[in-house]
Amino acid sequence: MLNALSVRNIVLIDQLDLALDGGMTVLTGETGAGKSILLDSLTLALGGRGDASLVRTGCDSGQVVAVLQLAQDHPARAALRDNAIPDDEDIILRRVQFADGRTRAFINDQPVSAALLQRVGSQIVEIHGQHDDRALVDVATHRAALDAFGELEKPVAAVRDAWQALTEAQEAVAEQKALVAEALAAEEYARHTVEELSKLKLVPGEEAELADRRQQLQQAEKSAADVTETDEILNGPSAPAPALAALMRRLLRKIDSGGTQFQPIVDALDQSLIALDRTSDALEELKREMAYDPGELESVEERLFSLRAAARKHQTTPEGLIEVLAKYTADLETLQNGETKLVALTSAEAKAMEIYRKAAETLSTGRAKAAIALGKAVGAELPDLKLGSAKFIVDHQVDKHRIAAAGFDQIAFHVQTNPGTAAGPLLKVASGGELSRFLLALKVVLADRGSAPVLIFDEIDTGVGGAVADAIGRRLARLAGKVQVLAVTHAPQVAARAQRHLLIEKQAVEEGAFVRTHVKPLDITARKEEVARMLAGASITDEARAAASKLLSEVG
Repeated sequence: MLNALSVRNIVLIDQLDLALDGGMTVLTGETGAGKSILLDSLTLALGGRGDASLVRTGCDSGQVVAVLQLAQDHPARAALRDNAIPDDEDIILRRVQFADGRTRAFINDQPVSAALLQRVGSQIVEIHGQHDDRALVDVATHRAALDAFGELEKPVAAVRDAWQALTEAQEAVAEQKALVAEALAAEEYARHTVEELSKLKLVPGEEAELADRRQQLQQAEKSAADVTETDEILNGPSAPAPALAALMRRLLRKIDSGGTQFQPIVDALDQSLIALDRTSDALEELKREMAYDPGELESVEERLFSLRAAARKHQTTPEGLIEVLAKYTADLETLQNGETKLVALTSAEAKAMEIYRKAAETLSTGRAKAAIALGKAVGAELPDLKLGSAKFIVDHQVDKHRIAAAGFDQIAFHVQTNPGTAAGPLLKVASGGELSRFLLALKVVLADRGSAPVLIFDEIDTGVGGAVADAIGRRLARLAGKVQVLAVTHAPQVAARAQRHLLIEKQAVEEGAFVRTHVKPLDITARKEEVARMLAGASITDEARAAASKLLSEVG
């Protein structure tokens, strides 16, 4: 319930702290005293649209704080927990309106969006009046009201869960169809790619190894040319060793003939030949160590160039070709296995649809019964509200081709205000006064089934006579046995039914320097005087006071 309302610097309210209780509370006062300002302030705290004009003249900002007490299982608490807002014993809604048009919203002192404030506020407080038809516009509201009246929470949840399962099954089928279609469209290219890359026999890291080996072989190729040239010089047709050996033999013959002067040259030649032999041996050893094979370089380069050409074709790296092969192999497998999987998913979708339809039909049957019962229950309230000739009809349309989370049904509240006239949507057929009375009857019937814990009625008795006003008062009192009711009224019959009475009046402050709105709780004596004013008008007579005492004693 709404425990307290605190208002600062909103229009004519400079400072107001209002404590509230459960049951029924009425707010009365002369026209222009500030009743609408008080409701506008509460609407602001509940997430209503802000307006710079709400800020009291001369102030930079205004503020409204609403303190609410809720059951632990109330849906608004779940909304707070979902948004990581402390779920304290009391729920404190605060809204700051700045003179430049900006607003700030808080729940339990945590900054929140105006949308979240409105979402939480609407779950706790409903404000209704002749021209405030928000609760009757949205057809989804009608459906939810019917479901609450019929206690259809479990069938509603079953349909919602079945719809979720069906949606997931349909998405799985659509996704698999897309995969199969994509694989089928690319089948020829995929097969060609898999065949091409499979022939390459790809090995992880092979490109780097081939590049290293190619560099080694190229270096060996360059060195081989130098070795060949050296071998040609040392061992070719112009090799020095045979010429030096022949010279040394001629000189040895001359030494034998007594030419001893050639001995040093022969010794030097001998050393040179020994050195050449050693050089030749070293060269042979080097040739064996290098063992260069031109055919290997050609083979390595051919393999390396093949990998790089394939990589360019598929716009990847040689290493990435393995992933390309895996992808197209998987595509072919998808094509091969996709149809089988698609058949299984389609079967699961059909089963999910069967479960959904069964749940939706069960819910639709329950709604049909609840619609009849709700129509009768609301209809029973209408005669006392001087709507005895009217009919309240729950229009229940069933479309089994409509697959939605809420089931097959469209629910709308219709009325027939007079016999022989066409029934139609409540908002189009009922006048302002009729609309408020239909709404009250509906709220009475739904009070303990899905109603917000706080209901505020703003002058719904406008334009009705004494008997109707009394009927409205009695029904508001009945409502107050189940929810907290606040009623702004000009009808003494309604005011007399309340447990508490608040008077809204204007006060002149500082010798008339400015005017402010003041709210005063009335005791029994002051209450009799206020009801007498409501009965008599500006001039309160003894007869009006007597009538007020009688009225209060009758309902007390």
